[in-house]
Amino acid sequence: MNDFWIACGHHLLDRDEGGGLRVTDEFLKAYFARPELMPPEDACPVERRLHRELLAEPRRMVSAEEVAAIVDADARENWRFVLAFRDLLVRHPTLEAAYLASVRSGANDLPPLFVNQLVHVILRNALDGCDDPFVLRAAELFFRIQRILPHEQALLLGDEEIVGGRSPTPVLSLMSMLGAALDATIEVLSEENAQAYWQRSDQFDMALDLTPDGRGPAALALAMTRWVSHLLGINVTIEPLRALQDAKLSWYVGLDADATRLGDRLWRGEELDERTADRVLALFRLTFADSSHALDDVGNEPVYLILSMTPDQKLRLKPQNLLTGLPVKRLEMAT
Repeated sequence: MNDFWIACGHHLLDRDEGGGLRVTDEFLKAYFARPELMPPEDACPVERRLHRELLAEPRRMVSAEEVAAIVDADARENWRFVLAFRDLLVRHPTLEAAYLASVRSGANDLPPLFVNQLVHVILRNALDGCDDPFVLRAAELFFRIQRILPHEQALLLGDEEIVGGRSPTPVLSLMSMLGAALDATIEVLSEENAQAYWQRSDQFDMALDLTPDGRGPAALALAMTRWVSHLLGINVTIEPLRALQDAKLSWYVGLDADATRLGDRLWRGEELDERTADRVLALFRLTFADSSHALDDVGNEPVYLILSMTPDQKLRLKPQNLLTGLPVKRLEMAT
């Protein structure tokens, strides 16, 4: 079986009987060893001692007064963030439970970097055993900002960090269509090069084709299905749509902040101008395998999922919306 996303640190974690990820000292030490927390030569004695002792005993209690005694303001802030993250993880039996508790509380006190890393490793667990590179590449949308890459009539997504670091307008290499690669290109995942994903999964350097009726939307639908099943313990079917047509938008979830606002406007019966409507990237229909898991008002009605881009042509998918926005009865997490 091919491994993938090794850099997320999933090999440092244990699994409980239900398949959830249990935090280990080794996983916590990896955070304390981050460059941002490595005391510089001129660091104060308090910071040096705190760093040394947490590397030896990563679950040791740290008081607010101890952090406040760190002289450097940036270092104090870094330590407050990482310790709040550490405390969230050790307070719950699994990383999945910690993430669910955080998103359900509505708290926004963790930096997006930590939240994305938590999503990354949980999704690695949810997709364990997946042998489809298209699903894995689509799942990167859960924790990596994407940029829309214009290319004729195709809807292509490239990793924002990778694309932004190379060129504002990267050249695309559609190897399966052109039969050749160019230097300094963003290679689009295709049937011909899909097996290369396994060696490149931690590089995030392959673009995804999200054009309707292609592999991309179906792959994203499957990734979302696994996410919901793993964290909520319910079975759903998610299928991509070309358009809502005459569908009654009674129940919907915006998969990003912009899509939520668009969905609200459609629910109120407003007409979208062409420019706004063109920001919708994908539509999906979700149905419950067991309607008893849905709220009583939902019954057998489908839930529509909306994915859109920002005005500056970026995609910031919010995977927590799939957990907090679905009209489901409160269930215990499967893991």
